[in-house]
Amino acid sequence: MEPFIQITGVAAALPQANLDTDQIMPKQFLKGIDRRGLDQGFLFDLRFQAPGVVRPDFVLNRPPWRNTRILLTGPNFGCGSSREHAVWGLRELGIRCVVGTSFGGIFADNCARNGVPAISLEPAELDRLMRLASEPSTCEMTVDLQAQAITTPADGRVLSFAFDPLRRTLLLGGLDAVGLTLRQADAISRFEQRHWAASPWLA
Repeated sequence: MEPFIQITGVAAALPQANLDTDQIMPKQFLKGIDRRGLDQGFLFDLRFQAPGVVRPDFVLNRPPWRNTRILLTGPNFGCGSSREHAVWGLRELGIRCVVGTSFGGIFADNCARNGVPAISLEPAELDRLMRLASEPSTCEMTVDLQAQAITTPADGRVLSFAFDPLRRTLLLGGLDAVGLTLRQADAISRFEQRHWAASPWLA
């Protein structure tokens, strides 16, 4: 998995509340585990009037937000079913970070396991970022997971954020659960040797 340390790019404001994973990745795109093409499925009914026909007024279809790297979301983003395709789709579209006040629990876990920080902020803090993201001249931001800070050059401010330590370790190291376990491979091997030496009848 690609590590996430810091990213600078366009941020888009998507303030709708309770956008669930069925809306983020509709069922017709759940045909396999090949991630190619899932960028088309991401928020399909909001982005398209019909296949291949975009909704010109939707934020992700307008410049400069066609190149969004940071998605600012309404509350409870990613609630609903556990479909991991929702995160795969946003990654395929080029989005590397989501920032909101709250996220569906399974969605946030899937984000961490796919290299996407899901950062929770207080509503007032998010509102300021949303306002900046709504204007082409002020929508560029930097998210630094190492420093746990969001920098907004347009107003010269740096916002610190809290983040789960385990998820931070996974993201900074580009690790999934297996990779995190394998960091302890030597300790696991020593335990196995002691275990079999102490209980040879189990071998």
